[in-house]
Amino acid sequence: MSGQGTYLLFLGCTIPARARNYELSARKVAERLGLELLDMEDFMCCGFPLKGGDPKLSNILGAYNLAIGEREGLGLCTLCSSCASALTETAFHLSKDRRGREEINRVLRKAGLQYGGGVKVRHYARILYEEVGLERIKTELTRGLEGLRIAIHYGCHYLKPSEIYEGFDDPEDPQTLDALVSITGATVADYKGKKSCCGGPVLPVDEKTALSVAKGKLDNLIEAGADALCLVCPFCSVMFDSNQKSIEAEFEAEYKLPVLYLPQLLGLAMGMDRKELGLNMNVVKTKDLLLSLGLDS
Repeated sequence: MSGQGTYLLFLGCTIPARARNYELSARKVAERLGLELLDMEDFMCCGFPLKGGDPKLSNILGAYNLAIGEREGLGLCTLCSSCASALTETAFHLSKDRRGREEINRVLRKAGLQYGGGVKVRHYARILYEEVGLERIKTELTRGLEGLRIAIHYGCHYLKPSEIYEGFDDPEDPQTLDALVSITGATVADYKGKKSCCGGPVLPVDEKTALSVAKGKLDNLIEAGADALCLVCPFCSVMFDSNQKSIEAEFEAEYKLPVLYLPQLLGLAMGMDRKELGLNMNVVKTKDLLLSLGLDS
């Protein structure tokens, strides 16, 4: 069943609940590029939410998912940066900690699983950049996005902790998402605080501070003249898209800045329509952005 360009799609917890537009557009773009993303009902939480309170249980959850990948003979493709970080970090540490791996396997055996190591975990964007490649993606682009100024939010977990990502991109000067956006013809808009957090980690305990952090970035985006923000993490989208109206109400501001997932932007450049890409599910309306491209909203 396995083959080059075939992955188990790890959706995690947030995407099915709050980011179906990300999943839909990622599947459409993957299909166009010949990537096979297979569903696996056995997956559970990546373990990230428990990492701070119970690291051992967090690793057991991560290893459970990795063991499924090993059983199926396939790597895992994640859409969520936190899932990518948690699963990659678990795989990284278990590859070096034999005793820890044996302890976890005693638990996994109760579920009929075992993790021996070596399962590849890749963020969707990394697969596009490293394994599909910019030149292959270019062959599918039929609609130029010239004239758009697109800002990029990398977020905290796409490249950190950097030691687990095998030198993929530079966490202090990241370029991979810039490159993926640039091939569409859009201009990448630089802005202050490009590497800063979305504020999401603080949201459960201090909503106003979290919204204030996101507001600071939105202010910088407007100052830079961005037409839209492009990102690759569902919880970052919660802060900038789902909570943008809350930020406007809390701080008496107005942004109306569309927030697009990377495959939504790439899908537009591939000639796909708004419903194919789930743009009708975005909270901040994309009508004006689409009209600027000469598209019916």
